[in-house]
Amino acid sequence: MSLHVESYGSGAPLLLIHGWGMHGGIWGSVAPQLAQRFHVHCVDLPGHGYSKAGKGEEERGKGKTAGSPLPFSLLPSPFPDFPFSLDSIVDQLSAQFTDPLTVCGWSLGGQVALRWAQLAPEQVQQLVLVSITPCFVEREDWLFGMAQETLQQFGTDLERDYAATLRRFLALQVRGSEHERELLLTLRECLFSRGEPDLAALRGGLEILCDADLRAELPAICQPVLVITGERDKLTPPEASYYLAKALPNARVKEIAGAAHTPFLSHPQIFLQHLNEFLA
Repeated sequence: MSLHVESYGSGAPLLLIHGWGMHGGIWGSVAPQLAQRFHVHCVDLPGHGYSKAGKGEEERGKGKTAGSPLPFSLLPSPFPDFPFSLDSIVDQLSAQFTDPLTVCGWSLGGQVALRWAQLAPEQVQQLVLVSITPCFVEREDWLFGMAQETLQQFGTDLERDYAATLRRFLALQVRGSEHERELLLTLRECLFSRGEPDLAALRGGLEILCDADLRAELPAICQPVLVITGERDKLTPPEASYYLAKALPNARVKEIAGAAHTPFLSHPQIFLQHLNEFLA
């Protein structure tokens, strides 16, 4: 089972990992500029984008429009036996990207990157964590998360109308951001541009967001880390990023004014400046 990867440029390897429900095409506004200095890889996680069972699935996705997704009942699962968990995703990434590299993860992709850095420190040289929290759900000792009932409702709604649920999640990502309306249109255009994500993968991603709590592992992750947060992020608030920067042994945080959950889309030049300065 091989993940779909699109690569650009040359130089030190830099892997970009997308968030829940999206695909590697979400990095399209920054990948070409990063490719001027790095060998950039944009991966589609299992069950997302073109990471499907075979070429037929990929071609079917290319031929569809964002406004007419097929119902999940008509879609075969691309990875019926694949357990969608942080460790299983890390295992697959680790097998496909064997040379040391820098990993940049956004949202759910950031949690994947953190876990990978912990499990295989010889592979992950540096981390860039964008709009990420070590614990997505609010707990008694963690106030910087989403209410568990809210996330569980997303799971219930996913079974009823997955397309509407994903679009509602997109709206939360850009809420309060500068250029909010334009960003939402960009995300909606990107959402199904590579076909529909697999229902099992979407369920698994929500389970990761609901269950994962990486706070205890943070002191053991010693790679250099850049944490980028949006000032107006409602899903992973800046407080979570500052917590990360304090708990990780070798981390710094950059907060982008006016940005919400997608700072690389809303403020690409500032995002690129912070990333390039860190990697330099």
